[in-house]
Amino acid sequence: MKSRLTALGLGLCVGGAAVLLAACGSSSSSTSSGTRGGTYRVEATDFGFSNNFDPTGEYTTNAWGMYRGLLIRTLVGYKMTAGAAGNQLVPDLATSVPTATDGGLTWTFTLKSGVRYAPPVNRVITSHDIVTAFERIAKPALAAQYGFYYTTIAGMDTYASGKAKTISGITTPNNQTVVFHLTTPTPDFLYRLSLPAAGPIPQEVSKCFTTPGGYGRDVVSSGPYMIQGSDKVNIASCSTIQPMAGFDPSSKLIMVRNPNYNPSTDSTSMRTALPNEFAFTINSNQADIFNRIKAGQADDSLNAPPASAVATLVASNQKQLIKTGGADATKYISMNLTQAPFDDIHVRKAVNLIMDKAGLQQANGGPLFGLIATHIVPDTMYNNDPAITGYNPYPSANNAGDLAAAQAQMRQSKYDPKQDGLCDTSACKNVFTIAVNTSQDLNEIPVVQSALAKLGITLNIRQLTPSAASGVVSTVSRNVPLALSQGFAKDYADPSTFMVLFESSSIAPTGNVNASLVGLTPALAQQLGVTIPKGDVIPSVDAQAAACGKIPTGNARTTCYINLDKYLMENVVPWVPYLSLNQVHMISPAVTTWDYDQSSDTTAYSHVAVNPAKQS
Repeated sequence: MKSRLTALGLGLCVGGAAVLLAACGSSSSSTSSGTRGGTYRVEATDFGFSNNFDPTGEYTTNAWGMYRGLLIRTLVGYKMTAGAAGNQLVPDLATSVPTATDGGLTWTFTLKSGVRYAPPVNRVITSHDIVTAFERIAKPALAAQYGFYYTTIAGMDTYASGKAKTISGITTPNNQTVVFHLTTPTPDFLYRLSLPAAGPIPQEVSKCFTTPGGYGRDVVSSGPYMIQGSDKVNIASCSTIQPMAGFDPSSKLIMVRNPNYNPSTDSTSMRTALPNEFAFTINSNQADIFNRIKAGQADDSLNAPPASAVATLVASNQKQLIKTGGADATKYISMNLTQAPFDDIHVRKAVNLIMDKAGLQQANGGPLFGLIATHIVPDTMYNNDPAITGYNPYPSANNAGDLAAAQAQMRQSKYDPKQDGLCDTSACKNVFTIAVNTSQDLNEIPVVQSALAKLGITLNIRQLTPSAASGVVSTVSRNVPLALSQGFAKDYADPSTFMVLFESSSIAPTGNVNASLVGLTPALAQQLGVTIPKGDVIPSVDAQAAACGKIPTGNARTTCYINLDKYLMENVVPWVPYLSLNQVHMISPAVTTWDYDQSSDTTAYSHVAVNPAKQS
């Protein structure tokens, strides 16, 4: 499950031992400048898209990096560079980053003049295109996977229910002004407007797509590139619109220059737009991808390079081809609180205590690919506050699991009637489990199986591609008890973006990001066709999350979210977090400029360049 759901199996790197730190290349550009031209070629075993690349519902790391750097401009955005500078908001479509008025309830934006859509629309972007984007977010049929971020806009719920024809809280005094009226002060509202779903969408095209993911094959660009074949699409009527030729979800996504892009409306600190073309292609052979990159036949990948490939480059004195960046992400195992045996908190605690996190770390390639995680939100999201950096509610020697402590928890469970520290009932046999089939994630399976077997839990595992796994886990009616190799990277630089995963308002029939169903009520369960086990009450953190969200950014807000993190780990226990992740990329010798996009946790496609002469 980006997302933000990460495209599982992506490159993730943290320097551990000194030799591994030396192996990781810089996260900054390879050179101070790059040459315009050529094709930047990126390969992947699977795009991992959660909504077929439709920005209204797409919630994956891969897509966000492509949107921000290449296709979609938002009112405010980022410089798309590494580190703290990459998390700072800057104006994009808007002329400036505004300050809220009316006690934090009103936000007013003025759009830059002369920003035009790519073909086939070919017109100036107006404030009404922002409204169209939010109307799509509000429509339940389009399954906007992070639509919960915008419920504080006045009138969103009324519009969503069909009781109003417009969103009362979004007004457009003229074509270049858009005003948002909120029902409650929302300190992080600017960050929410930086998300790709909030970018402009032309109504004349989007009106033809009324089901989830439909618009993904015909996304109209507002950025420096467009999907190849955009200029050939006929938008005279809905019946004449055909998918853009450059995008086939099973094989390719090709982007070429947008002839209507005007660099004077943008900033080179955000987008240098050097390559003439970006070619994202599917190659099901992960080992072959990195052989091709090393040979100069491809330039980058959406997948993690195997540890062996990294070691080979280091041994051959080519460590400059390894690039890293901090992901602000956690990898975890998700447990569904409505499904046996994970409806019992003692089982969930036992699973945390028994898990061999060191083994999972090695399965991912060792310390180079992630540090041990002991709670939900990465420490970096709390500015490494000492109140959380040493927190570990389920410790074990060498992070290899504590059998005695785990069995002590199991004895308190209703699933251990024999009181032998094992799950003695049929509920713990052949538990339906979703796993991801990339190489690192497959390596994790025996580690998890071995750990759970010590508690009498056996698994019935279904291995799926990242996108298929995301689809199954995020569909509530599939009732997935256990999901392995899950990953979540921040939506923006605030701990609140992790906590929405546990709010009841995030639960949706499809595109559900609250896979553990924390906060599920009997009424909502009935609506979704989900059964809450008799006698159980699903814990809720809605009140705590709402209280934290009202606090202005600063130390008090951080402290509130730290306490909520600890409450989730000790009193709810929805996850087994096991790795704090960073990205690692292997690039080809043809790449002359490379940077990391901290906001999206991907390659900064807006700041890369290649030397075609070195490409094979």
